[in-house]
Amino acid sequence: MKNIVRKTAALSVGLALVLTATACNRGEASAEGGKVTMAISTLNNPFFVDVRDGAQEEAAKAGIELTIVDAQNDSATQANQLATAATDGSLGVIVNAVDSDAASAALSPVVSADLPIVAVDRSVGDTKVASFVASDNVAGGEQAATAMAEKLGGKGKIIILEGVPGASSTNERGEGFTKGLTAFPNIEIVSSQPANYDRAKALDVATNLLQGNPQVAGVLAMNDEMALGAIQALGDKAGKSVSVVGFDGTTDGFTAVEKGTLLATIAQNPAELGRQSVQIVSETLAGKDVDANVAVAVDTVNAKNISEYTK
Repeated sequence: MKNIVRKTAALSVGLALVLTATACNRGEASAEGGKVTMAISTLNNPFFVDVRDGAQEEAAKAGIELTIVDAQNDSATQANQLATAATDGSLGVIVNAVDSDAASAALSPVVSADLPIVAVDRSVGDTKVASFVASDNVAGGEQAATAMAEKLGGKGKIIILEGVPGASSTNERGEGFTKGLTAFPNIEIVSSQPANYDRAKALDVATNLLQGNPQVAGVLAMNDEMALGAIQALGDKAGKSVSVVGFDGTTDGFTAVEKGTLLATIAQNPAELGRQSVQIVSETLAGKDVDANVAVAVDTVNAKNISEYTK
């Protein structure tokens, strides 16, 4: 399978020793390595399962005790989990925020504990972080919009399925959609509504929007799960009279591209996001300078190049 990576940092050879020394200075963690908490927005989304898996793989290599907590898309739950991380012996925190706007308050205990923070996939408001690891969501959104507009010949009515309100990925992909569609003034957005990155929610939202807008020729979804919900709502129309574009490059998304029901997906590399977030928190704990922003490239995957991603 094609690997979409822009930057991969090498782990320090003496990482375990450095973590142990840091832990001893704080009177925390064991001699085998340091403890890091990874707070994920939801594991009910295959994308974030891949982020977790990549992080766990890297943590195992480094001898890091990685604790995964799942907020199930609830900001209050995530705030409680981060408060726990600030006092449970964790030496650092990796956070995939449920709500970017609410993240600053949720991370306050972690900041007070002087723990390094790495944000992954979504920003965390005004909180100072060691690094922000993410795909280029604006560029990806622009690519998605362009793929849709070109398929429609530059004209037609579309609906947009938005992600979780307040999430930076939602805002950034929306910005990209707007940029991409600027070049196609005859594409009309008849409705744009949140479906919270959830397939079942998207099925309901898309069903209602399609019933109210029978002339829709395209559905632009901010992730593959919502795109797949829209495909389910469209039935036999998907890929024929109505085109659908997703975002993430999940296994199910690739399968839909192969079937012809999904016009394109903007492929990220979620496992690489997880791996790099662990690498960066490790380097931070080792006292190394890290990049403030780490971009992992995205690519438009369609019928022409799908074979490169499913080998």
